Order: sequence, then structure tokens, then C-alpha cells
Amino acid sequence: MRAFFLTDHDTPARLSDVAIPEPAEGEIRLRIAACGLNFADLLMQKGTYQDTPALPFVLGMEVSGIVDATAPDVKGFAPGDRVAVFGGQGGLADYGCFSAARAVKLPDTMGWTDAAGFQIAYGTSHLALDHRARLQPGETLLVLGAAGGVGLTAVEIGKLMGARVVACARGADKLEAAKQAGADHLIDAETGDIRAEMKALGGADVVYDPVGGDQFTAAFRSCNPEGRLLSIGFASGDVPQIKANHLMVKNLSVMGLYWGGYLAFRPDVLTGSLAQLMAWHGEGRLKPHISHVLPLERAAEGMELLRSRKSTGKVVITVADL
Repeated sequence: MRAFFLTDHDTPARLSDVAIPEPAEGEIRLRIAACGLNFADLLMQKGTYQDTPALPFVLGMEVSGIVDATAPDVKGFAPGDRVAVFGGQGGLADYGCFSAARAVKLPDTMGWTDAAGFQIAYGTSHLALDHRARLQPGETLLVLGAAGGVGLTAVEIGKLMGARVVACARGADKLEAAKQAGADHLIDAETGDIRAEMKALGGADVVYDPVGGDQFTAAFRSCNPEGRLLSIGFASGDVPQIKANHLMVKNLSVMGLYWGGYLAFRPDVLTGSLAQLMAWHGEGRLKPHISHVLPLERAAEGMELLRSRKSTGKVVITVADL
């Protein structure tokens, strides 16, 4: 089978011919239809992601496809089932073996490309805003990196939860994508003054930050008393340093969110969140934004779209027309 294989962290991954894997205990094998790309895939290529697998491995964290085979001990899944899986690796290939515990069956209303780019982006934003920050109707939510894979979902979910949403992104095209996702106010990260513009809007109650760096600092300074700042990632490459005494002055809370980590210690929280999100999608209340759909042969091009920040929403790689 074809697989986008990484053999070392100094050489780009490349499409290779490898053997079709056999499912181990607790696993299902998928005939993969599509794979969503994530910023973490870029970090894995460099070996800097917190959950980078041991070399060599196949890139691709989240997939959709049809169950092709199951290990004898697997219950609840059978060949022919349509599923999505957050596997953490192995998605950019014709076939992949994944833990059945990480698989969710797809509703008939969800297509392969939506399913492949749904779990991480929507799951991250929903857990962050609902479970961690306890976002309330009428509060003001500031979303940094608002046109990215997770940023757009934060705009969409924040609006669905009843917040007033302020989207911060770079350039008119990305701001327009955020506006279409439901943003009430827009801030251009290239030309705007985040702190001043947020102060003019009455300040932020919740900040959703997948960017870090100077944008985090400006957003921090624009928070209202008892504001909550969600640290989602550091696309800028700059991890902010926080002075604890500054938290005290306004009674602020800074909290991290690593979506995949819930699989280890609170899987019920994660699966409950996904059930809610799948229901919203089925009701037509969530509309995934996928800016690029590319075939497996162009997976490297998809990675470059993420690296150069030329995409909005998700980039999805199609593997097979199932």
C-alpha cells in the first residue's frame, strides 16, 4: 500500500510502498478514505510534538474510512462500518490499524472529508470553551488565529454557545472566513492593536489562543476581571511567559487544553463532547470549513499549506473514493 512515511526528522516524509498492516489486539483496520492535516503533523516531522511516535512512522493524526478487518477481541465494530478515528499517526496511507476505543461511528449525514477534519478541530474548541472555560451566553470571546483549523471552529462554537465573538486573524481573506463562521467583530492581526480594539469593545471574558507570542500578551492585557485565557498552542513559535502577580490583579485564570490528553485520564469527557458535536453537525448547526482537498500524492503540498499559513480552516487529504 501507499503511505506517507517519515524515517528521520531531518528528511521530509515521502510517499512509499509498504506492507498492509494487520490489526493487533484491540484494533480495527480501516480502508482510509480521507485524512485531516493538523499543525501537530508539522511538529511531528521535526520531532518536537509532545506525542511524537518513535521512528519510522506514517504521518496523519485523524482519519475517516470503512472498517476492513477487526482483531478477534474487538466488539462493537464490524467490516463495512463507517468510522472516524483519532489515531495520532498512520492516517496518510491506504490502510491503517487503530485502537477501536478511539473510533466513532459516523452519522449518515457526515461525508468523508468533513469527518476526517472534524474531531481534533471541533473537539479541541468544544472542550476548551465548554469544559474548561465554561463560556456563558453573552460573554465576549476573543479568538486568536481565528481563520486556522481550530480557530474557525472556536468562532463557530463560541457563537453557537451564545457568546459575542471577536475574531483576530491576518489579512482580509482570513477575516472574511471568520466573519462567515459567525464572528461579530474582526481585528486584523497585521495592522490592528488587539489590546486597544478589545478595550473599545468592553474587554474579553474568554481568550482562545492557538498562537502565543505577542498576541497572547496583548489579549492578556485586554481581559476583564475573572477573565479566562485558554492556551491551545503556539503557532507563532513563541511560548508566552506569565507573571503570576499579573494574574492576581484581575483574578485571571490561564488554562491549557490538550485534546488528545483526555483519552488517557478522562475519555468520557472527550466522547461526550464528540457526541454533542456530531449531534450539532447532524442538525446542520456546524458547517466545517475545508479550504483545500488534495490527493495523497500531494500530501507534502498540504503540509506546506499549513507551514506557510496559506490555508483557512482545514486541509484534508483524500486517499480513496469509497
